[in-house]
Amino acid sequence: MVAGLIVLAAVLAAASAVGVGIRARSGRFRPRTSLPGLSPTTVTQDGPGQARSPAGDQLTVADLGAALGERATLVQFSTEFCRYCGPTRELLAEVAGARDGVALIEVDAARRLDLARRLNVLSTPTVFVLRPDGSIAQRASGLPRKSDVLAALGSVLGGGAS
Repeated sequence: MVAGLIVLAAVLAAASAVGVGIRARSGRFRPRTSLPGLSPTTVTQDGPGQARSPAGDQLTVADLGAALGERATLVQFSTEFCRYCGPTRELLAEVAGARDGVALIEVDAARRLDLARRLNVLSTPTVFVLRPDGSIAQRASGLPRKSDVLAALGSVLGGGAS
């Protein structure tokens, strides 16, 4: 009986630790340097200390069905039953609308499974920040904070998100 309680407590502790880890990563942007299956040696430098996505990690007008922004593009993958997609869409629209040359494109992951698989989109919302040429600079899964979106966008716009 006591051994069973110890095992139960250990399982609950492990599950809690995993949950806290997943929650901490949700909505956080991270640099995007390559896709699974692509050689990391194809990554080029965009400038001093800035890794740039490989050519196969570039999105086009044909991929997205809409024009890219002149300075940057925010791409949101969402689904019909996504809990955080609406608030994420509103946040991204606010940020994109306040900056010249920044476009927002929403992609229905269920209708574009080919693109979602190619980009390894495993949950929605997933947000990509694209450079003007369509290469992926950063990505986040989950509901991002406005400050994180501004910082990720600032990395593409050149130091500031204005």
